[in-house]
Amino acid sequence: MSRLLLLSNSRNPGQEYLAHAGDAILDFLGPQPRRLAFVPYAAVTMSYDDYTARVREAFTRLGHPVESVHESDPAEVLRQADAIVVGGGNTFRLLERLAALELLDRIRSRVREGVPYIGWSAGANLVSPTIRTTNDMPIIEPPSFKALGLVPFQINPHFTDQTIPNHGGETRADRILEFLALNREVRVVGLREGSWLRNEGTALTLHGPHSMALFEAGRERREVEPGGGLAILWEPPQE
Repeated sequence: MSRLLLLSNSRNPGQEYLAHAGDAILDFLGPQPRRLAFVPYAAVTMSYDDYTARVREAFTRLGHPVESVHESDPAEVLRQADAIVVGGGNTFRLLERLAALELLDRIRSRVREGVPYIGWSAGANLVSPTIRTTNDMPIIEPPSFKALGLVPFQINPHFTDQTIPNHGGETRADRILEFLALNREVRVVGLREGSWLRNEGTALTLHGPHSMALFEAGRERREVEPGGGLAILWEPPQE
């Protein structure tokens, strides 16, 4: 049974790192300290050490110690972890590193054993079947776009309907509809800033202040409000 906490973003304006989801993280991990394995490989312009220090500070405030997989043997850190945390950054870089270090199967296996998984931004996109609904520039080429496949739908973190004045480029929704035109067999979840998904087995719920955009091939986009169950996302799409 997979246990997943998937955040759209790591910081809300005017708040400390991960503060907007602090209560949700505490409830998800439980009252006892857990040894967390942090995966920093989405970092590109920040060093892994600096990224780990930022995440360690945030989780120390919540009472959970953090060890990064880059600080020693990654496979052993994952094996000993009570929970796995995957941070945001560039999704292509994250997937490339995990593939090169042969860690995708290890993470997938541990989560399927019941080890809790927390991810934000790229770390949330990574649980999808592929990373093809990321917002990131493909600055490096992973061997495949296939990701962890822990949920049967695609996630688009940082989803927004905002447009830039006098800019003629496609909207986020336009891009998702392009994806669905060629991938009609999968749904896409547009997860807005400040929102997160919590998954317990096949029980999936939306939390936070905003609705979620649900895209399906051949159907009008739907807005799903927080609090309700999302069992439909575990069912095969039907046109």
